[in-house]
Amino acid sequence: MAIETATIAGGCFWCTEAVFNELQGVELVESGYIGGGVANPSYEAVCTGRTGHAEAVRITYDPAVISYADLLDIFFHTHDPTTLNRQGADTGTQYRSAIFPHDEAQAAAARAAIARNQPVWDAPIVTTIEPLSAWYRAEDYHQRYFERNGTANGYCAAVVAPKLAKFRKGYAARLKRAA
Repeated sequence: MAIETATIAGGCFWCTEAVFNELQGVELVESGYIGGGVANPSYEAVCTGRTGHAEAVRITYDPAVISYADLLDIFFHTHDPTTLNRQGADTGTQYRSAIFPHDEAQAAAARAAIARNQPVWDAPIVTTIEPLSAWYRAEDYHQRYFERNGTANGYCAAVVAPKLAKFRKGYAARLKRAA
């Protein structure tokens, strides 16, 4: 089995991680920070918006089960790629919509995905394609956050749960287990 990696940022990593953890073919989703200029940033530092990092996820997946193009289409369907440095009430560059290709084939696929998904949106897609840079795994308490905390956390109840419910309805056939 050939395993590949995708790195994307679509706002709060709790939301993004929760979506991609449920997909068939996804082996691991890790929350972390990428695209900034500070080594080993903490969550608190990233939240200031001054490190330049995005909250992101690194997805390890089996391309025989789910393609990179499919991952990108799901990415564009599960966050708003038309809002610059913002997802809902979360604002700042750390919440930007970005793709960090691991090679030129992924970069070409990212450009194609933007073009393919633009007609779905009423406003221009502002998702950036950024160079792959140092990856910093987020603190342990961020990993599988929604799975471990569910709706006990107010943000998860108000933001993650509805997003996940909508995703499960639209992608039921692609889920690891019945929702």
